[in-house]
Amino acid sequence: MLQCPPVSRSRAFDFTLCFEEGVLLPGVLGILLAYSLISLSWSLSTPQPRSTKSHLILAGKLAFLSLAFASSLSTLFLIILRKWTVSVFAVYALEPLGLFFAMVLSYLNHTRRRTSSTVLLLFWPIYVTALAIWTRTVASKGSEYHWLLLVLKASTALFGLASFSLECVGPEIGSKDKPADESPLLTANVFRVWSFGWMTPLMAKGVTKIITEEDLPALMPSDESENLGHKLETNLKKHGVWASLFLSYGGPYLTAVFLKIIQDCLAFLQPQLLRWLLAYISRYQTSPDDAKPSAAEGFLIALTMFVASVIQTILLNQYFQRAFETGMRVRAGLVTAIFSKSLVLSNDEKGRSSGDIMNLMSVDAVRMQDLCTFGIIAFSGPLQICLAFISLYNLLGWASFVGVGIMVLSIPLTTFIARIQKRMQEEQMKNRDERTRLMSELLSNIKSIKLYAWESAFIRKISAVRNDKELRMLRKLGLLNSFNMTLWTGIPLLVAFASFATASVTSDRPLTADVLFPSISLFLLLQFPLAMLSQVISNVIEAIVSVRRLSIFFRAAELQTDARQIIHKPDLRQGDEVLTIKDADFRWNSTDVVPTLENINLVVRKGELTGVLGRVGAGKTSLLSAIIGDMTRSEGKTTLYGSVSYAPQNPWIMSATIRDNIVFNHVYDEDYYNTVIEACALGPDLALFPDGDLSEVGEKGISMSGGQRARISLARAVYARADLVLLDDVLSAVDSHVARHVFDKVIGPNGLLASHARILVTNSIAFVKQFDQIAFVSRGIIRECGSYQSLMENPEGDLSKLVRGHGSASGTSTPFVTSGSATPSEDTAINISDKAPEYAVAAVSEKLRHRASYPRAVLAPPRPVRAANSAGLSTEHKEQGQVKRRVYQQYIEAASKTGFIIFLVSALLQQALTLFGNLTLRSWGEHNREIGDNSGMFKYLLLYGLFSLASTLLGGISNVVVWILCSLRSSKRLHDSMLKSLMNAPLGFFEVTPTGRTLNLFSRDIYVVDQVLARFIQMFFRTSAVCLSIMVVIGASFPPFLLSIIPLGWFYLRVMKYYLATSRELKRLDAVSRSPIFAWFSESLAGVSTIRSFNQQSVFIKANQRHVDRNQICYCPSVACNRWLSIRLEIVGSVIIFLVAVLSIFATIGVKGMDAGLVGLVLSYAMNATSALNWVVRAASDVEQNIVSVERILHQIEVQPEAPHYIPEAKPADDWPAQGKIEFQNYSTRYRPELDLVLKSISLEVEPKEKLGICGRTGGGKSTLLLSLFRIIEPVEGTIKIDGVDIKQIGLHDLRSSISIVPQTPDLFEGTLRENIDPIGIHDDVDIWAALGQAHLREYVEGLPDGLDATVREGGQSLSSGQRQLLCFARALLRKSRILVLDEATSAVDLDTDRAIQEIIQGPAFANVTVLTIAHRLNTIVNGDRILVMDQGKVAEFDSPQSLLADKASIFYSLCAEAGLA
Repeated sequence: MLQCPPVSRSRAFDFTLCFEEGVLLPGVLGILLAYSLISLSWSLSTPQPRSTKSHLILAGKLAFLSLAFASSLSTLFLIILRKWTVSVFAVYALEPLGLFFAMVLSYLNHTRRRTSSTVLLLFWPIYVTALAIWTRTVASKGSEYHWLLLVLKASTALFGLASFSLECVGPEIGSKDKPADESPLLTANVFRVWSFGWMTPLMAKGVTKIITEEDLPALMPSDESENLGHKLETNLKKHGVWASLFLSYGGPYLTAVFLKIIQDCLAFLQPQLLRWLLAYISRYQTSPDDAKPSAAEGFLIALTMFVASVIQTILLNQYFQRAFETGMRVRAGLVTAIFSKSLVLSNDEKGRSSGDIMNLMSVDAVRMQDLCTFGIIAFSGPLQICLAFISLYNLLGWASFVGVGIMVLSIPLTTFIARIQKRMQEEQMKNRDERTRLMSELLSNIKSIKLYAWESAFIRKISAVRNDKELRMLRKLGLLNSFNMTLWTGIPLLVAFASFATASVTSDRPLTADVLFPSISLFLLLQFPLAMLSQVISNVIEAIVSVRRLSIFFRAAELQTDARQIIHKPDLRQGDEVLTIKDADFRWNSTDVVPTLENINLVVRKGELTGVLGRVGAGKTSLLSAIIGDMTRSEGKTTLYGSVSYAPQNPWIMSATIRDNIVFNHVYDEDYYNTVIEACALGPDLALFPDGDLSEVGEKGISMSGGQRARISLARAVYARADLVLLDDVLSAVDSHVARHVFDKVIGPNGLLASHARILVTNSIAFVKQFDQIAFVSRGIIRECGSYQSLMENPEGDLSKLVRGHGSASGTSTPFVTSGSATPSEDTAINISDKAPEYAVAAVSEKLRHRASYPRAVLAPPRPVRAANSAGLSTEHKEQGQVKRRVYQQYIEAASKTGFIIFLVSALLQQALTLFGNLTLRSWGEHNREIGDNSGMFKYLLLYGLFSLASTLLGGISNVVVWILCSLRSSKRLHDSMLKSLMNAPLGFFEVTPTGRTLNLFSRDIYVVDQVLARFIQMFFRTSAVCLSIMVVIGASFPPFLLSIIPLGWFYLRVMKYYLATSRELKRLDAVSRSPIFAWFSESLAGVSTIRSFNQQSVFIKANQRHVDRNQICYCPSVACNRWLSIRLEIVGSVIIFLVAVLSIFATIGVKGMDAGLVGLVLSYAMNATSALNWVVRAASDVEQNIVSVERILHQIEVQPEAPHYIPEAKPADDWPAQGKIEFQNYSTRYRPELDLVLKSISLEVEPKEKLGICGRTGGGKSTLLLSLFRIIEPVEGTIKIDGVDIKQIGLHDLRSSISIVPQTPDLFEGTLRENIDPIGIHDDVDIWAALGQAHLREYVEGLPDGLDATVREGGQSLSSGQRQLLCFARALLRKSRILVLDEATSAVDLDTDRAIQEIIQGPAFANVTVLTIAHRLNTIVNGDRILVMDQGKVAEFDSPQSLLADKASIFYSLCAEAGLA
C-alpha cells in the first residue's frame, strides 16, 4: 500500500497532491453525491408554481452547471485520450458525476423547495477553496501537469461560482402568492440564517420609521403556542415538569449544547494560536537570515485566527438563537398549559387565588425561560474551566493545578451559598405571591375601597408585605449576590496569583511574555464561566423553586369528570327529559364531611320552566353549580341530555364589545340576535352607547349598570339556544316593568325560551304562578318540589307560607339594582316604554312565532392572531422613539445620585487596579527575559497580589452599592409612588383599564426594577470601564492602533444607533403585547364557571393561544435583533484581530528587534476588545430595553389623580356630620367633559334623621345622585352641603369615611370575616357581633368553626350572594355614621330577610340616622318620610309617599301601580 502523507516534505506549508486528489477533493464531492441521491426522494413531491423570474434563474443555474459539467467531462476525456499523468485518477471521474447530480439537485430543490439548496451553497465555496489549494500545489510543482488541465479546472470553478451566485437568490423570487407577514425564515438560505440577514429588512425599516406590530413577520408554524402547548400537556400526563419540558422542547436545545461545546473549544483555540504567532515572531527574530521561517506561515496563522474567530461567532450566535427560541417555547407552552389547567381546577383548589395562578404565568414561566437562556452554561462553564486548565498546564506546567485546588476548595462554599439562596428565593416567591394576591383583590374591589375610604388601609397592607417582607428579603438576597459575585471575581485573580507564584518558585523556565500573556488571556476567558456560574446557579435555584410550584399546580385536583353524564340528543321533543338528578349528594370540597346538597331529586323537561326558591344560603346557586359540573358528586346520578347555557347571579362580562359578549363566540345570526336584543329590552340601552352594540365595555362590565350587565348575561344565555338554560336570579337587577317585559318575552310560557328547558333561581314570588315546577331549597335539601297548585294545597308547605306571608301585592316583583358605576350608561338610558326605531319592542311577539325556525347556535371559527387583542376601553400607553432622558434622571433620583457616583468611581478604580496588576506582570516578564530566570519575583508578586486584592474588594463595594443603595431604594420609591398614584386615581380610570394591565405593572415591571435593571446597568458601566482600560493598554503599548479607534468608535456608535432604533420598539411591543395575556388570564379566571357551563374551554384556550402568539410575534424579532447586532460586531472584531495580526507580521518582517511581548500584549487585548465592545452595545441595549419598565411605571405614576384625600386646613369637626342634613344647591354634573349633563340643576334638602326613598324609571339619575354625594364625579355647577359644610372644600377621605354605604355589588376580600367587616381594625368584637346580629348573620357566623376568624375566599366565594350582601350591610351598621346610603342593599336576599332588615332600618337603631334608599322593591321605601322621584336627571317629584300616592297623575303612583302597591 502506497503511503500518502497529507503534508508535503519538500514544500513549506503545503499538502501533497495525492492527499488533495485522494482525500480533499473526493471528500467534498462525495458529500454532494450522497446528499443528491437522498434528495431524489423529493421527486415524488408535487412541483411548486414559480414566477417567470424564478424560471429564468433556474435556467441560468442549469446552464452554468451544464458548462461546469462539460468542462469537467472534457478534463476527464483529455486525461484518458492523451494519457496525462495524475496523482489520483478517480477524482477526475467523480467530479463530472458529482456535477451531474448537482444539476439534478438544483432542479429538484428549485421546483419543490422554498429555500436555496444548503448543500450547493456550501459545496461551491468549499470546493473552489479546495481547487485553489490544489492549483497552488500544482503550480509549485512546475510543468508536471498540462496547462490546459489548469484552464479547464479554472473554468469549472468559475461556472460553478456563477451558478452559486444564482443559487443564493432563492426559488421564490418574484412570487406574488406569498403572505405579506410570512416568516422570512421559511425562505431564508443558510447564509442568511447564519448571518441573520433575514432580519435586515426589518432593521432597515426601524431606522426610517417607528416599527409597529403590522411590520413584524408571523411565527413559524412549529412555534405557535397551540402546537407547543399540546406537546407539553401530552408529556405532562406521563412525566414530571422537568422531563416534560425536555421531551417537548429539548431537541433544538441539545443542538444548542453541541454548538456551544464546539464554540468553547474554538474560544480556547485563540490563546493557542496567539502563542503560536508569538513563537513564530520569536523564531523569526532569532533565526539567521538564511533560516528564517516562511512568511506564509505567519500569514496562515493570522488567517487561521480570523477563520476560527468567524466560525466561533457564527456558532455562538446560533447557540444563543436556539437557546432563546427554546426559552420562548417553554414560556409559551407553560402559559398555555397553566391556562388549560386553571379551567379545570376543582373547588378543592379554590384556596389558590387567581393572583397565585397569575404569578405562575408571569414569574415562574419566565424563570424557566431564563433558565433556557443561560442554563447551558451549567454544562459549558465546567467545560470552559477544564479547557482553561488544560491550556494553562501547557503553559505553566504543574503549577496550574494549584489553581485547580483553589477551585475545588471553593465548591463547598458555593454549595452553601446556593442552599441559602434557594431558601431565600422560595421565601421571596411567597412574599411576591402575597403582594400580587393583595393587588389583585384591591383592583377587583376598588369601587368599594373608594366608597368606604379604605385607600390608606390597603396601602398599609400592601406596603407591609412589600417593605417588611419582600424588600427585606431582597436586601438579604442583594448582599448574598454581591458577596457571590465578589467571590467569583476574586477566584480567577487568586488562581492566577497562586499559579504564577508557584510556577516562579518551582519552574526553571523564566515566566516571560510568551507565557504570561496567553496565560492572562486564559485567565480572562476563565473569568466569564466563573462569573456566569454564580448567575446560572441562581437561575437554576430559581427554576427548581418554580418547577416545584408548577408541579404542585399541575398535580392539583381537577373537576370531577363524571359528576354528570352528558348525552347529546339532537332530536329532543317537548316533554322529553333534559336533566335528571337522582338521589345525588354534592359537595364543594371533596373533603367536606357534610354534603352541601343532599339527596337531590329533580327532573327538568323540554319546554318546562322550573323555579328554585329558598332563603339566603339555602343552596339555590349551589344547585345550578352542581348542574354545570362545578361541584363534586359523591352519591346518586346526574344525567344531562343536551347543551347548557348559564346566566350567573353576578354577571360575568368580558372586556370586549357588547355584541361579542352576547354572541359569545357563536356565529352571528343577525335576525335572531336582534330578536334577543329586543326580548331582553336592551335596545334603548344600546342606543345610548357611542357605537351601539359594537361599543367596547370595560373588564367585568364595569362601564355598565347592574341592570345592563344582567340583561347582557341573560341575552348571552338566550342567544346560545341551549337545550337547558340556567338563570340565577337574573331579574333581581332590573326594575319591575323591565322584569315583566323580560319574563314575558324571554323566560315565560310565551317567551323566546318557551320551547327550551329553563331553571330560574329567584327570591321573587311575582311570577311564581307561571312556573311549571317549583323546587323549594332549604339547607341543601329540596324540601318540596311540584307544580304551583300542588304546593299551595299544603298550608304547612314552605312555598305556601312564603306566598301567604308576602302576597303578590307587596312590590316584590323583581327589584331593580342600579350600578353606582362612574359612567353615564345607566343614568342616561331611555325608558323602556319609549319607542326606539331600531329596536322596536312590539316586533318581538311577531318574531316569537317563528322561534322554532331558528337554527342551533354554532361556534364561530377562531379569529386570526393579529385580531386577537381587543384594545378595551383604553389602549395601553406606549412611548415611541428613544427613551427620554427624563426617565433615566427620574430613575437615578429614585435610586441615589450619591450611590451611582460611588458605584462609578469604584468600578473605574477596580479596572485601574486590574490594569496596574497586568502592567506589573508585563514588567515582571521583561525582567525575567532580561536576566533569564525567575529571581527577584517577590516584589512583583506582592504588587500583583495587592492590586488584585484591592480590585476584588472595590468590585465588592460597587456590587453592594448598586444592589443595596441604588436598586433597593429605586424599587421602594417607584413601587410606593405607583401604588399611591393608583389609589389616588379616579374610579373612571379603573373602568377603562384592564386589571391584567395594572397587575402586569405591579408584577413583571416591578420585578424588572427589583432584580433585572440594576444588573444590566452594572454590566454596562463595568464593561465600559473594561473597554476603557483595554484601549489605554493597547494605545500605550502600540500607538498606531489608536488610529483605528476613531473609525472603530464611529462604526460602533452607528451600529448601536441602527440597532437601538429597532430593538427599542420591539421591546416596547413585547411589553405591550404581554399585558393582554395577563388581562385575558385574569378575566377568564373570573368567569371560569360561565366558560365551563357553555362548554367553551377549548374556545378560550384557543383565544389564550392567540394572545400568546401575538406576544411571541413581538418577542421573536427582539431576540433575533440582538443576534443580528452581535454577529456583525464580532465579525468586524475578527477583521480587526486579523488586521492587527497581519500588521504585526509585516512589522516583524520589516523591523528588526520587534518585541514578541509587545505583540502579545496588543493581540491579547485586541481579542478581548472585540467581546468587550460587543458587551457594551448589548448592555446599553439591555438597559434601554429594561428601562421601558421604569417608563411604564412613571406613566402610571403620572395618571391624573382625583381630588385630594386630605385637606388639613379644611378638615371638618370630628363629630361631623352631627345632624345628617343634606342640601343640593343648583347641582349639575356630567361624567366626562365631552358628554351631556346627567344631573340638571338639582336643588333639594334632606332633613336630619329623614328616611328618603329614591326611585324613578331607568335612566332617571338615581345612581348619579349617590355618586355625586361621594364625589365619585365632580360638579359642573352648584354644590352639595352636609350639615352646612360644602363637600367640595374638604378632603375625599374625610367625606367618604363619614358616610356609610351598602353598594349594589358586595365586594369581599380574602382573609377572615373580621377583616372583611372591619378592614381598618378599629372596632372590638362586641360591636362586630352586634352589627352581625342586626344584619341577620350572627347565627350563621356562630355556626362556623372559627367564628369571626373563619376564612373568606378570594372574592367571597365561600359565601352566597345574599350572605355577601348582608356582610356589606354589617359593615355599614358598624360605622354608625349619621348618613346611610342603601343602593339596593337587599336585592339578593330572600323576602323574609329583606322584611326583617327593613324593620331594623325603620326601628330605633336608625332613629337618628339620615337614610337614603334606592330601591325598586317599592315596599321598602313606601313607608319612608319622603320620596324623591328622579326623571331625566331632574327632580320630578319630592314629597311624602302619602301625598304622591294620592295624586294618580304622579310618576310614583304609576310605579307603585306597576308593582301592585296602588
